[in-house]
Amino acid sequence: MSAAVAVTIFAVAYALIASEKVNRVVVALAGAGLMLALRLVSSEDAFHSTDFGIDWEVIFLLLGMMIVVGVMKQTGLFEYLAIWSAKKARGQPYRIMAALVVLTAVASAFLDNVTTVLLVAPVTVLICERLELPPAPYLIALALASNIGGTATLIGDPPNIIIASQADLSYTDFLVNLAPLVALLLAVFVVLCRLLFRSSFASRPELVQELMRLDEGEAIVDRRLLVQSLAVGVAATAAFALHGLLHYDPAVVALLGAGVLLLVANRPPTVFLREVEWPTLAFFAGLFIMVGALVKVGVIQRLADAAADLTGGRLLLATTLLLWVSGLLSAVIDNIPYVATMAPVTATLIQDFHGAGDPTVLWWSLALGADLGGNATAIGASANVVILGLSERAGHRISFLQFTKYGALVALVTVAISMPYLWLRYFVLA
Repeated sequence: MSAAVAVTIFAVAYALIASEKVNRVVVALAGAGLMLALRLVSSEDAFHSTDFGIDWEVIFLLLGMMIVVGVMKQTGLFEYLAIWSAKKARGQPYRIMAALVVLTAVASAFLDNVTTVLLVAPVTVLICERLELPPAPYLIALALASNIGGTATLIGDPPNIIIASQADLSYTDFLVNLAPLVALLLAVFVVLCRLLFRSSFASRPELVQELMRLDEGEAIVDRRLLVQSLAVGVAATAAFALHGLLHYDPAVVALLGAGVLLLVANRPPTVFLREVEWPTLAFFAGLFIMVGALVKVGVIQRLADAAADLTGGRLLLATTLLLWVSGLLSAVIDNIPYVATMAPVTATLIQDFHGAGDPTVLWWSLALGADLGGNATAIGASANVVILGLSERAGHRISFLQFTKYGALVALVTVAISMPYLWLRYFVLA
C-alpha cells in the first residue's frame, strides 16, 4: 500500500513538473511534504539518513561553488572569457557553441559537471546577449556536454563517486575505461549540435564586427580579487583531483573555498550570496526526499531486483540490461539516488558472475547508463537542474519539454554507442 502511495505522489509531482503548470520548486517541496506527512519517510530519514534523505554533500557542494562563482563574477572574469572565446571563434555561432561544448566537457572531467556549468553558463549568456543569439539552446548544449564529459572520471559526475566508493575503483580506473568512449561521444555530440540547434546559428555581421573590436582586458574590474579567486579555484581543482589521497569530500573543498574567498574579498557577504540559486537548492532537497521515500518503501529496489532476475547468469545480457535500464530510470529520477540504490545490487551481481568473463564491466555499464541517461530530461542530472535555474535567473527560461526534446535524443544516441563499445572492449577483445 505504501509503495503505491509513494509512486502515485511521485508520478503526479513528475507530471506537474513536466507540464510546468506549477512551479517546479513548489511541486518538489509539496511532494516532499506529503511523503513526510504520510510517514512514507520520517523526518529522521529525510534530514539525517544517507540512504533515504537529502544528499547534503550535493547541496553543500552546489552552495559552495555558487558562492565561489558569485565572487568570481564580481571580478569581470566572465565578461573577459565571453569576449575572448567569441573572438577566437570569429563570432560564428556554431563555432562558439562547439568551443563552449568542448570546454565544458573537458572541464567537467577534471572538476565536476555541476561546478563546470556554474562557471561556464554565465560566460555563455554574456556571449549570446552580445551577439543577440537565443541563450537557451547554448545552455542546453552545455548541460548535455557536462554530463558526457563528466562520465570520464571519478569526480566528473556524482554517480561516479558513489560507484567508486562501492567498487573500490580509482581515478585511473575510470579514466582508462571510460575516457576513450567519452572522447568519441563528445565528437559525435559536436556534430549533433550542428543538426539539433541549426535554427540558433543565425548571426548579424554588424554585431560580430562590433564584438571583434572589443578589448577583453578592459572587462577585468578587480585584478586583486581575480588573482585570489583563481588561486582558490586552482587549489579546489587540485583537491577534487586528489580526492582519493586527501580524503576530503568535494563538498568540504567547495565550502572551504567559498569561506576563504568571502574572507579575502573584504566586502559584505550579501553581495555574493545574492548569486546563490536558492530555488535550485530547495528543488534538490524536495526531490531527494521524494526519491528517498521511493527507496525506503522498496520501489526502486524491486525494479533493480527485477532487472537482475532477467539476466539468468548471462553477463552480456546483464551488461546490456543494466546499461539501458540505468539510462531509462536515470531519465525519470535523479541519477544520484538511483546509483546509490543500484550500486549494492550491482556488487551482488558481480559476485554472482564470478568466473564468467570480467564482471567489472557491470560497473562501467551502470556508470554509462546513469551518467548519459541523465541527459534525457531536465531533472535527470544535477547539472541539468542547475542550468535551468541559472537560465531562469538570467531571464531566459528553458521549459521541461524544450530541454527533453534535445536531451532525450542525445541520451539515446550516446547510450546506443556505448553498447558496442562495452561489447567490443570487454567481450570481443578481452
